Amino acid sequence: MIRPPQPRRKRDSTIPLINVVFLMLIFFLIAGTVAPPLDPDLQLVDTSGLEGREPPDALVLRRDGTLSFRGTPTDAAAYMSGHSAGPVRIVPDRDVSGPRLIEVTGSLRRLGAASVILVTERSLE
Repeated sequence: MIRPPQPRRKRDSTIPLINVVFLMLIFFLIAGTVAPPLDPDLQLVDTSGLEGREPPDALVLRRDGTLSFRGTPTDAAAYMSGHSAGPVRIVPDRDVSGPRLIEVTGSLRRLGAASVILVTERSLE
């Protein structure tokens, strides 16, 4: 007795997998450009060996001691009145005075910030 030939199994196509990987690539490219860039005149404090976070929105403490948020000049009280009492990120200029930095972080804590995180440049050694 002759058996009919078994139907061949179709191989799975890799095109759907390629499409998914391509869509993920596009998603991450777009998601990576959503955060606003830092001020080009700003020089970050140089530290090494510290773990930091890249801030999408942070207060910028300029060399002359003024604060800005998203490019608009502000002060600690005005910033805290429009934000929750969560952690506050500050990006200080490299040449800002230490007493001014301590003054700003202290006033943010007194105004209700849960914590103040300083964002610095990571050194490559």
